[in-house]
Amino acid sequence: MNVLDIMRTGPVIPVIVIDRLEDAVPLARALVAGGVRVLEVTLRTPVALKAIEAIANEVEGAITGVGTITQARDFDSALKAGALFGVSPGLTPELIAAAKDSALPLLPGVMTPSDVIAARAGGFTELKLFPAQQAGGVGMLKALGGPFPELRFCPTGGISAATAPEFLALPNVACVGGSWLTPASAVAARDWGRITALARETAGLSNTAD
Repeated sequence: MNVLDIMRTGPVIPVIVIDRLEDAVPLARALVAGGVRVLEVTLRTPVALKAIEAIANEVEGAITGVGTITQARDFDSALKAGALFGVSPGLTPELIAAAKDSALPLLPGVMTPSDVIAARAGGFTELKLFPAQQAGGVGMLKALGGPFPELRFCPTGGISAATAPEFLALPNVACVGGSWLTPASAVAARDWGRITALARETAGLSNTAD
């Protein structure tokens, strides 16, 4: 799958932080049961790569990706863990070169028009606006649609279930990223039923980008 296919799989990509390895598989199964198949597990904890490997091997239907890619070496680590895509909070020449040499599709982060121009020059047409709210939110995405009509975005950062529809209504937004599907309190309590219910609520959202 390419990045656009992954983005179009569902309206929301959950941004997942896993602190306990034993939570990885039941958490992923809870999301998939609710209809959310694309899962971004961030490299923010020591168990992240092992969690990605467990999900990739044990959770049928999951499209597992690795988030918080910030170094070239992260590409190989992600592929070895079984990730099908990567997400970065920003983009550097080092990451552009690594992405070109890697089989791992990358959704790179941008925040400004200059970032967007650099990413497009690097060959990327699908981008993550991050942090979305701090970068200008819906207003920024509308502004970027004028000079960059061919690009598609996954805004992430500060988006909630209440604000997601406003983003998804934009023609240049293919999906949104968010952490509200996996609230820390539910994960800590291993309340997988609550997470499945939150995932099911995303069925009422739609992504309208072509």
